[in-house]
Amino acid sequence: MKTGISKELTSGQKAEIEALAKLPDEKIDTSDIPEILDWAGAKRGLLYRPIKQQITLRLDADVVAWFRSNTPNGRGYQTEINRVLREYAQRI
Repeated sequence: MKTGISKELTSGQKAEIEALAKLPDEKIDTSDIPEILDWAGAKRGLLYRPIKQQITLRLDADVVAWFRSNTPNGRGYQTEINRVLREYAQRI
């Protein structure tokens, strides 16, 4: 098989996937891969990073000040503005 090319699933594989999808959570054996309950050390963006586009955007000074004052040490305020804009755009 060539790398990067997927074959169609067989009817047996499809049946197995359907049976697994119907299993209630308590019937799924995760002993070989225990669930991670503490995500404190997790890092975002390691596998997926959307392409960023640099633009010039004029915002009211009080809006920028609010975002800067509501992020740790004023760092990451642009990321927070991006998150808020994305969340808003996904709702409409």
